[in-house]
Amino acid sequence: MTKTEFEHGTAGGIRIHVLPTNRFKTFAISLYAGSPLAEDTVTSTALTPFVLRRGTVSYPETRAFREQLEQLYGAGFGFDVYKRGDYQIVHFRMDTINDSFVKSPESLLRSSFAFLGEAFTEPVLENGVFRKSYVQTERDTVRKKLESIVNDKIRYAAERCIEVMCKNEPYRLHPLGERKDLDGITPEGLYESYQNWLNESVLDLYVVGDTSLDEVKKLVEEHFKLNRTGSKDYVPSSTRTAASGTQTVVEKLEINQGKLNMGLRSTITYGDDEYAAALLYNGILGGYPHSKLFVNVREKESLAYYASSRYDGHKGIATIQSGIEVQNFEKAVEIIRQQLDDMAKGAITDIEMSQTKAMIRNVIKEMQDSAFEMIAYDFNRTLSGRERTPDELLNQVEGISVEDVKQAASAFSLDTIYFLKGQKEE
Repeated sequence: MTKTEFEHGTAGGIRIHVLPTNRFKTFAISLYAGSPLAEDTVTSTALTPFVLRRGTVSYPETRAFREQLEQLYGAGFGFDVYKRGDYQIVHFRMDTINDSFVKSPESLLRSSFAFLGEAFTEPVLENGVFRKSYVQTERDTVRKKLESIVNDKIRYAAERCIEVMCKNEPYRLHPLGERKDLDGITPEGLYESYQNWLNESVLDLYVVGDTSLDEVKKLVEEHFKLNRTGSKDYVPSSTRTAASGTQTVVEKLEINQGKLNMGLRSTITYGDDEYAAALLYNGILGGYPHSKLFVNVREKESLAYYASSRYDGHKGIATIQSGIEVQNFEKAVEIIRQQLDDMAKGAITDIEMSQTKAMIRNVIKEMQDSAFEMIAYDFNRTLSGRERTPDELLNQVEGISVEDVKQAASAFSLDTIYFLKGQKEE
């Protein structure tokens, strides 16, 4: 039994996506909770999963919570908080061995659902709200994570570039929230925002493994105590604009090496037919070691310690990251702009095309070897409303011409040049 496409359904206000297959020795379970990025909820939403992982009604102490995972033959449990487009996504993952490989008295899939459902919907409470000591400790955890960004100057410059570029948009917000809001979060307030989040967020539950859609539906109804009315849906971003001009922002911090970041706006997003061409555009520009930025800015001119680009297809934004000596700022900007101009003119070699297609092909093919990668790929469909199987994307990429990439390049425009330099240098 090996299928390649997910089956979809709903239960208890959660959308369910199941890929029945016996290719893997484990069950991969992903639960995505998405809500619009907003200043008044971003920090409490980010803090919530940190508190949820501390304990549940059945396992109120953190140690008992972790021991229960050991009882499930060392099941993995973890979460991430990130953003996709203008949404803040809390993503819980469980990885449990398939029963047929161990002698378990009960279904490990059922036990995993019991654990995940309780972790998500039945946290340990104290006086009807979150346990105070857990809230206090996890506030510090999130604070340290946010502080570590400031200490990692590459990440800090990348975040600042987005903040400057999207200063009037929700996308400026960091998915872990804002340090200034942490101290004001109380167990009462956090519990109330958690209740709203449970009811209002878009919930998608994925399972890859030797099971069926019907079995997963039953497990959800049994183990997720939610009072939701119907399932919610993502609204793809409607604000896709070209840059109205290019702004340059220079900031100073205690650093030895300058960080030059650029933000480009694109009118192409994941749901568009031109998405494959945009993927190639980013790949040729700065996505891989053979890309224009790497070869021309770093190798030929020796201007940068690193130079690359990234593209968020759910937002329609590409960013360029590079580390340079402060005195090379003008020269580096000029050469990076030259790469953007070359892309727009279609000055792209056959070898750049073939190498980039090969890299993208490898990524798409390797994805089929990982249950969680297959889930992440299908979640793009859920987020964007666009059906596109991995094979379809592969075929689209293979069919892209230099002219198509040139067309895609005309949909990218430079919005922001952000430069972080040391305080001593003038």
